[in-house]
Amino acid sequence: MPTYDLYANDPGDSPWQVPASGAARFSWEYDEGRDRLLALYQKGKDKQWDGQKRIDWDLEVDPYDALGTPEEAMTLYGTPYWDKLTDKDKGDLRRHFASWQFSQFLHGEQGAMICAARIVESVPDLDAKFYSATQTMDEARHAEIYARFLHEKIGMLYPINDNLQSLLGDTLRDSRWDMPYLGMQVLIEGLALAAFGMIRDTTDKPLPKQILAYVMQDEARHVAFGRMALRDYYRQLTDAELREREEFVIEGCYLMRDRLRGVEVLENFGIPRAEAEVLSERSEFLQLFRKLLFSRIVPCVKDIGLWGKRLQEAYVDMGVFEMGDSSLDLLMAQDEEIAEQLDAERFAAEERERVAEVEQAIEAGADGS
Repeated sequence: MPTYDLYANDPGDSPWQVPASGAARFSWEYDEGRDRLLALYQKGKDKQWDGQKRIDWDLEVDPYDALGTPEEAMTLYGTPYWDKLTDKDKGDLRRHFASWQFSQFLHGEQGAMICAARIVESVPDLDAKFYSATQTMDEARHAEIYARFLHEKIGMLYPINDNLQSLLGDTLRDSRWDMPYLGMQVLIEGLALAAFGMIRDTTDKPLPKQILAYVMQDEARHVAFGRMALRDYYRQLTDAELREREEFVIEGCYLMRDRLRGVEVLENFGIPRAEAEVLSERSEFLQLFRKLLFSRIVPCVKDIGLWGKRLQEAYVDMGVFEMGDSSLDLLMAQDEEIAEQLDAERFAAEERERVAEVEQAIEAGADGS
């Protein structure tokens, strides 16, 4: 079925065209490169995987409870609107919210694929071009996986959120070669990683857990790439140039914070937009969710050298300043370990099933002799 037939709201005209600017840069140095970045490139090659084969798509998903979301986590919980909902209405609401969340993941991954391709084109160093080429493939795989999950398991999509689209547009229009790194690798990817992790660690549904764990294993490398490249480059910038990038981060963080309300979903349930925004702001779960979503961004921004007074004040205003002391390396290592552990558990279970089948066949043969 065409994707346009599954959208809950009109997605607008396709394709969305963003005018490109900036130079395509060639490098004639083929035998030099940063050891850390070349090692990450090798890891990117070694860790390629097929989303059609690694993920168990035969697992069933109830589209009306795709993530096992508890009632307390629903925006309308505790309001008069919630009291009026039937069990069917609550199932429909869960389906819409799951569709909205994974649709934003899908659109973000397409944006990441385009930004990674832009980095291949514009970054001056060949080692960074090499790694970005592997990331472009990673992001294509992620978009493929999220699209399949939404088409086959949820049966509904939502258009790209206005704030996400705005940040993507700003990132791609900027002619400076480091801005796709900053906008995508640090802000959008960092936020997505935190959102993926919160769902991965709380859902009791095996298919979305697999998808998120395996995608996060790739994303851990992507954020490491952005940190390496930008940390090296930003050491060379003037204070004025650093402040320009901090202003971009501040604006992007506010856009991302405001992206996460799912107001579009509530509007589809007959709640006026202004009231939907108020309900979202009052939701205790959403307040906690939005705060934790910056757990990957704030320490990364600090690590790459963007930590001026204005930026610190913005993070105080958002209530996330203390996250600057979080260990990003520890979080990324956990992402790697969780995916490997999930693989090990799945393969062990499959081996046990195979052994049991062989033993049953042997017993059946013995009984028949």
